[in-house]
Amino acid sequence: MTINALRTPDDRFHNLPGFDFAPHYVNILPGYESLRAHYLDEGPSDADEVFLCLHGEPTWCYLYRKMIPVFTEAGGRVLAPDLLGFGRSDKPVDDSMYTFNFHRNFLLAFIRQLDLRNITLVCQDWGGLLGLTLPVDMPERFSRLIVMNTTLATGEPAGPGFEAWKAYNASSPDLDIASLMQRSTPGMTDEEAAAYVAPFPSADYKAGVRRFPEMVMVSPDMEGVDISKRACDWWSTEWSGQSFMAIGMQDPVLGPPIMHRLRKTIRGCPEAMEIPEAGHFVQEHGEAVARAALNSFAG
Repeated sequence: MTINALRTPDDRFHNLPGFDFAPHYVNILPGYESLRAHYLDEGPSDADEVFLCLHGEPTWCYLYRKMIPVFTEAGGRVLAPDLLGFGRSDKPVDDSMYTFNFHRNFLLAFIRQLDLRNITLVCQDWGGLLGLTLPVDMPERFSRLIVMNTTLATGEPAGPGFEAWKAYNASSPDLDIASLMQRSTPGMTDEEAAAYVAPFPSADYKAGVRRFPEMVMVSPDMEGVDISKRACDWWSTEWSGQSFMAIGMQDPVLGPPIMHRLRKTIRGCPEAMEIPEAGHFVQEHGEAVARAALNSFAG
């Protein structure tokens, strides 16, 4: 099936601050053959440890620019894909294309295509809502977890903070991403905020941005609830790998209450690293988080 999609011009990604990484592409994923997906692939291709870094809404792999060097310095290989609709990946124009299974099956196909093993899952926001369900179907590929402000959505109301964000996003079909990022991360430069906007030359490119808040499973009949419930059970009873949690304490949506509940779901997860000044986008404090996680795993 051919999917009508837009492709952001390459020149939008030139000279982004702190982002000197070569692009990589795959366009042969089963079920996604008409779409080109972008990913970063840093560090040795034969590294023993693979860090799979998954972004959320409305970001892209630029979010991981501060964590990637820490993982590669430690000898790891880092894969950071852009979800379809984001970053340098193709962007289907039909809002209805964006579903939980569309994104989850893409990630499963990506992992199989690159035959990733001994994976440390690094996830936040939708990177977690999707990513935390992946080991259920390929547990032999995952060995460690670094989890930041996210959740497993199992069909329950998400609270007033999320409802306010969902309503705001729905009222803003051409979401001002730069302002959102700077409000969420005090001290972010104008150039860094502009880098988050780079994938989206116009509102036509923002179908994925519009859709993600609508996809969060806040009622029991929504797509993704069943696998998320299975994932909760799996993390509680089957997970035997190492875990590390970092919490941006200023996040009004996926902040401390949600994260402490998630920690209780993850078998053996130690006390969280709390970052008082961090908001939702914890990766903007990523160097400290990555170093603390590696120290925790080594200990």
